[in-house]
Amino acid sequence: MTGWSLVAYRPAADEGKSPSRVGVRFESGALVAPPDLAAYPGVLEVMQDWDRAARALRSASLSKAPVVERYALDLPLRYPRKVLCSGPNYVDHLAEMGESFGAEWRPYFFLKPPTTALVMDGDPVLISGAADERADWEGELAVVIGRGGRDIPVREALDHVGGYTVVNDISLRGPHRRQDVPAPFVWDWLASKGADTSLPMAFDVVPAWHVDDPQDLVVQTRLNGELVQSAPTSLMVCTVAELVSEASRLVTLEPGDVIATGTPSGVGAGRGVFLSDGDEVEVTVAGIGRVSNPVRTRT
Repeated sequence: MTGWSLVAYRPAADEGKSPSRVGVRFESGALVAPPDLAAYPGVLEVMQDWDRAARALRSASLSKAPVVERYALDLPLRYPRKVLCSGPNYVDHLAEMGESFGAEWRPYFFLKPPTTALVMDGDPVLISGAADERADWEGELAVVIGRGGRDIPVREALDHVGGYTVVNDISLRGPHRRQDVPAPFVWDWLASKGADTSLPMAFDVVPAWHVDDPQDLVVQTRLNGELVQSAPTSLMVCTVAELVSEASRLVTLEPGDVIATGTPSGVGAGRGVFLSDGDEVEVTVAGIGRVSNPVRTRT
């Protein structure tokens, strides 16, 4: 983490009986509760009031904010209106899948259902356990929109980013291509990408001003402790700014919307290895945060 991040939390004695609150978590793990954030139940609400909240945070004396001694972290965005995920966006990932990018490549997106796909760090990723499911991992940097807009120029796109977090775009490779429908309709994105628990998200949302260049980060994924993905975001075909701009051409972006920016090489499909009950998947983006989740068979 760079400096500090925004998190949603509950006091340890609360046991989930009241709405979550928003705090500032430092790299050391210390959590403070700035008075300027007291009115927000979650980071989503902070993003929906981002211009005012950002001004307050930039001028706040965080070292003097009340310290929260015992707490439990919560899902920071509960729940964004839209979660857009970029299709292939790393040169090395498309290569491992046996494909390449054309000179005129433009990003494309698919949607995940926010309320059922999003889970927090530590929650289980649920799979059916069927051999033909082929559940896969995809570690990604994610953008959280702070200022909405439509048809945003690339040169202005980063001004619309409120913060960054880390996600794992769980994919079911087995049902992605249907054999029982006409050729133009064979790709089943909902079955492949929209499953329950298919988007673990880190606790931390790092304000955009802490990230000098989103193309100068490193995405890493570990499966049961073994490093399976490691790549700089400079390998993106379309930059974060280009993704935000293109997404805004297709839909109106709203504060709190999430854009997952694609995954580098090292996914299970490229290795012939898929997730099974008892696995643990951890995704980190240096300077942003981490999300780690056990895999469990759905009962």
